[in-house]
Amino acid sequence: MRLGTVRVGEDRLAAVEREGRWYALGVPAGTPLEAVFAAGAGEVARLAASATEPVEDAVPVAPLRPGKIVAIGLNYLDHIREAGMDKPERPLMFAKFPSSVIGPGDEIVIDDELTERVDWEVELAAVIGSPLRYASEREALAGVAGYTVANDVSARDLQFADGQWTRGKNLDTFCPLGPVVVTPDEIGDPQALALRTVVNGETVQNSTTAEMLFGVAELLSYCSRAFTLEPGDVVLTGTPWGCGEFMTPRRSLRPGDVVEVSVEGIGTLRNPVVGRR
Repeated sequence: MRLGTVRVGEDRLAAVEREGRWYALGVPAGTPLEAVFAAGAGEVARLAASATEPVEDAVPVAPLRPGKIVAIGLNYLDHIREAGMDKPERPLMFAKFPSSVIGPGDEIVIDDELTERVDWEVELAAVIGSPLRYASEREALAGVAGYTVANDVSARDLQFADGQWTRGKNLDTFCPLGPVVVTPDEIGDPQALALRTVVNGETVQNSTTAEMLFGVAELLSYCSRAFTLEPGDVVLTGTPWGCGEFMTPRRSLRPGDVVEVSVEGIGTLRNPVVGRR
């Protein structure tokens, strides 16, 4: 199933996508997708199967508003090589704020009074469907509601100057998510998916989730030993090689750019870049 959230007039509707058309799930307008996931996979399947009326003039928005966003740094072997850093001995976790989330087509806003080195990072994002605490790797994968595409937009000058990553990773609009959440049965093996970033028509990242140092199941299990993962939480699983910060010469996003991040089996998340007005 390909699930998401659409805007119709002033309403936001949890919906299922089939062959490019949206069908509203049978829940009240304004019900967030994370609440649908919390009802369980069986209920999600029932709602999707019973959704037969197409929604006209539907505009896809960010599929969910996560309670928390857990992100993983330096988790791709090819990215570790390009950054010239040592392999982490354990997953390197940080957080992104829900206030940084935007959806497909929304603008990434760069405040040039704050940052001049804004980077792209395509990521496979796991969406939690049932609470996970002290979960085994098998239990962790069973608790995934689906997968979506994320762009972990990063202000590198702030990230490195601050000595920790909170500010540089959390400027408003710095976490595009979408366009849909695809259920695990359609994704198959999350460690065998192609990822790509295209900036202004040029491919800059092109890799596969097989390059992960710590796989999805291991990451979720590891997180769950430290804190509870709840329905609607999102775990960003890292980015591969091709970040602009590590190119020669260095490249950064600028107003007027268009960045597209894609994950095989899910789709493409496209966002224009603008300056602060």
